[in-house]
Amino acid sequence: MLGPKKAGTVSGATTLVSSDTTVVGDLHFAGNLDIEGLVQGNVIAKPGKDALVRIVGEGRIEGEIRAPLVVVNGKVKGDVHCTERLELAEHARVEGNVFYVLLEMAVGAEVNGNLTHVDPPAKSARNRKGAAKAQSAAAEAAPEPSS
Repeated sequence: MLGPKKAGTVSGATTLVSSDTTVVGDLHFAGNLDIEGLVQGNVIAKPGKDALVRIVGEGRIEGEIRAPLVVVNGKVKGDVHCTERLELAEHARVEGNVFYVLLEMAVGAEVNGNLTHVDPPAKSARNRKGAAKAQSAAAEAAPEPSS
């Protein structure tokens, strides 16, 4: 289990929603986002940026999460879309569907919704490019039709 300390950080600033704080509305961020309070809205990582969301202690999100790296050890009421690695720690409680590339789930974590594995975005793009190249090469290698 990665745990809150082993999960580390990503480059960029760290934003803290402390235990006595409530954020109402969508939260767009890059870098590290530590949630110990309540976010009533979607949490969305800026595209193309390193981003890590950590929900710890009494932290709660009532809305959707979209980020490459997510560690849940609090409560989420909404869908979780994780494009790299998702850790559901011992006290994680998720009411919603979870979409993940890599998943680590501790004993005691709860998910009340569907778990759906998805391909990483870069891998999907590589597969499409590879398929297009293979198709192009096959067309070039095909013998010319005779008349």
